[in-house]
Amino acid sequence: DVQLVESGGGSVQAGGSLRLSCAASGNRYSRYCMGWFRQAPGKEREGVASIDGDGRTTYTDSVKGRFTISKDNANNTLYLQMNSLKPEDTATYYCAADRKLRRYCYSTFGYWGQGTQVTVS
Repeated sequence: DVQLVESGGGSVQAGGSLRLSCAASGNRYSRYCMGWFRQAPGKEREGVASIDGDGRTTYTDSVKGRFTISKDNANNTLYLQMNSLKPEDTATYYCAADRKLRRYCYSTFGYWGQGTQVTVS
């Protein structure tokens, strides 16, 4: 099992930056697939970015070139650096881990944090 706790959300003006963090605990193994998701009011949850145990990353098209996902395996912490934020980035952001804590990503996330709110005006 793994427990995930996000932090770093807040309110920012368009064009600004925020860095989200996700601290993972409960498992000594850290090289598993993780991702960031977001859900805006009235919309379905969407995947934003993912990173596998080898450090390979993927991004949804709308954030490419603006967001960067990274992971500190030594401290088992996931990050999402968000630059050039737009009002349409407003959402609750969730971090997630592969449901079997596998090294590679299979789009099957089973561990979720509680979410952190990002508001861009």
